Amino acid sequence: MSQEKLAREIVERVGGEKNVQSLVHCATRLRFVLKDDSKADKARLERTEGVIAVKENGGQFQVVVGNKVPEVYQAIGQISNILDDSSSKEKSSKKVKGLGGIIDVISSIFAPLLGVMAGAGILKGLLLIANNVGWLEKTDTTYIILYAAADSLFYFLPLLLAVTTARKFQGNAFVALTIAGALIYPTIIQLKTDGTPTDFFGIPVVLMSYASTVIPIILAVIVMSKLEKFFNKLLHESLKNFITPLFLLVIMVPLTLLVFGPFGVYVGNGIASAMVAAFGFSPLLAGAVMGASWQLLVIFGVHWGLVPVFINNIAVHGQDGVKPAATASVFAQTGAAFGVMLKTKNKKLKTLAGSSTLTALFGITEPAIYGVTLPLKRPFIAGVIGGAVGGAIIGQAGTQAFASGAPGLLTLPIFYGPGGQGFPGLIIGIAASFIVSAVLTYIMGFKDPVDDEETKAESVPSAGAAATHSKDTSSKSSAQATATSDQAVLSPIEGKIVDLAEVPDPAFASGAMGKGIAIEPSTGRVVAPFDGTVTVAFKKKHALAVVSDSGAEILVHVGVDTVKLDGEHFISYIEEGDRVKAGDLLLEFDIEQIKAAGYHTVTPIIVTNSADYNDVLPQVTGQVSNKDMLLKIVGTEASKA
Repeated sequence: MSQEKLAREIVERVGGEKNVQSLVHCATRLRFVLKDDSKADKARLERTEGVIAVKENGGQFQVVVGNKVPEVYQAIGQISNILDDSSSKEKSSKKVKGLGGIIDVISSIFAPLLGVMAGAGILKGLLLIANNVGWLEKTDTTYIILYAAADSLFYFLPLLLAVTTARKFQGNAFVALTIAGALIYPTIIQLKTDGTPTDFFGIPVVLMSYASTVIPIILAVIVMSKLEKFFNKLLHESLKNFITPLFLLVIMVPLTLLVFGPFGVYVGNGIASAMVAAFGFSPLLAGAVMGASWQLLVIFGVHWGLVPVFINNIAVHGQDGVKPAATASVFAQTGAAFGVMLKTKNKKLKTLAGSSTLTALFGITEPAIYGVTLPLKRPFIAGVIGGAVGGAIIGQAGTQAFASGAPGLLTLPIFYGPGGQGFPGLIIGIAASFIVSAVLTYIMGFKDPVDDEETKAESVPSAGAAATHSKDTSSKSSAQATATSDQAVLSPIEGKIVDLAEVPDPAFASGAMGKGIAIEPSTGRVVAPFDGTVTVAFKKKHALAVVSDSGAEILVHVGVDTVKLDGEHFISYIEEGDRVKAGDLLLEFDIEQIKAAGYHTVTPIIVTNSADYNDVLPQVTGQVSNKDMLLKIVGTEASKA
């Protein structure tokens, strides 16, 4: 599916553009704030091709799409006005309170910075390594230039947070930037450096270092946005465009330096000290808890609550001891997905687990969690155990993070500090997490989807097995006697040819049901592919089977999982035992209604007794009509003789 098509389906199924109050994205999720959650069709969205999972947490409607989230986000911007800052969106009466509201605010503020923060963090980590091993000295101009590129984001973090916070609270981003700029203005910094006693109209100002800080500017911009709305209502249209910014600057810069700045710094220092104390009390226990719980927090989308803690710790102490333990959790779920790949016999699951393992190694765990470990349950539990083991090792080793970045292979350099202290413990910890989780997954096992094929067969039985219920058993017996002669199969459906391996159902895609082909229908009609007898006419009308007079058994299954429609949108014109001629109308179905219900309409056409023949050969590509020869079933040499 193209990103534009996926974007359209997502927007439609969250209730349309008018139901979207705001949208941001993180590494793998589109994070919607909807005006009315009841208008979103979560069930259909979860079944949409390209959507990994849908979660409702922290006041957000989160759509997990994996690594392609930036492209889908941009596509949403192209097909709608959702991302337009200039558009005046209708205010929602919906207010998210409590923890959900806090998580919504934090994720909305920090999510847009995730990519550049990860890139800058990696570069900073690599420079730390280069300096520690003697490749570059801090006085080298090459080091200075590259370090400026890496550290500028963190030094000027208040400026970036001013923009994202203003967007979240519908404030003027340029005024917010100006307020943030005042906090790190050279003259203000010099006052702090020189220890100059400072006051504002006689009120003492406690000067702080605001570079790299998080809390002060967020508090300031939130208050600014409220004042801005007040002044805009109070002032005349002809004055507010320049008088409102004047009032905001005159009020907010001094107020921030007097109140919000010191308060935010003191709170940040308190949080940092509390986290240091927790890891100081029992680094092994604290690391184990973080390693076990991090991916649980990710599932519910509340891990964003700790992101400011990581950043603040680095700003206050120059390092953070919490994030390294969270890294163990990432590699633990990676190991669990790898264990599934090794153990499963289901080809589709093996492929999914393999690709998910690769993306998880680089810190993107949602495809592994939602697509592999969580649905299978036991592998996820194995990952939690492995994360606890690795987290305990990392915590005990005293590993520290010296820059920000999502945990993964590429960001390992951010944990390499002066002399490499704690870094070996990190490597041992993530290796232990991966190995323990993979081994536990393999030993504990899981319900492999390959074991469910017989259950699936209840809704998609082979024509041969179902033929025992035929009302015309004498015809069936006669047909079986010549089952190995050649047979031409006309297309029972008009539409576009699709390779059987692309059908989103492993029972068909794997060839377990037999050889054949699939068609994406353009008309909702199924006709007889040859002269023969109807052996199966499903009560739910979604599929049928016909055996030819020469013994070829053909199953036509309209759509994927359409048995769940319970016959709705289908009209059947046949009963078991009916004699049919090539081209006779057997079944009609409503393509648009089936799609609207959230189901794929791609239709497998299977030769269920393929094993009785030498081969089944597709005869056409692209578009196909009912008059076209779709398949050639090649009989055995013995029968031809």
